[in-house]
Amino acid sequence: MESSSLGERIAKMPGLRVIDPVGYLDFMRLMMSARAVLTDSGGVQEETTFLGIPCLTLRENTERPVTVEMGTNTIVGRNPDKIVAAFRKISGDEKLESKIPPLWDGHAAERIASIVAACRTSSSKLLL
Repeated sequence: MESSSLGERIAKMPGLRVIDPVGYLDFMRLMMSARAVLTDSGGVQEETTFLGIPCLTLRENTERPVTVEMGTNTIVGRNPDKIVAAFRKISGDEKLESKIPPLWDGHAAERIASIVAACRTSSSKLLL
């Protein structure tokens, strides 16, 4: 970026900092503090949905459609005008109406353990 005109443009953007890569926990903390996240990562789409952080996906599709259905993720593609318009919309005063998907409640391990225990006590076989 530094060797292109993009570096100069980024340098002029107030409040924008370019940082070195960070570990997972530090990245989660950055997302939790963000007004919005722009990404092409499916995992980040899920994490922002769980955190209730608006997400703009810079792709034409997603393998995580539930994030769009729940209202936290917007597929904007790679068109700069569409990206800017979507960012302005989510960074305005309008409150994001979003939901956490059903079963994203942090209790998956308990449900799995219950199913495994039920299978062990019944005559049915559990195929793994």
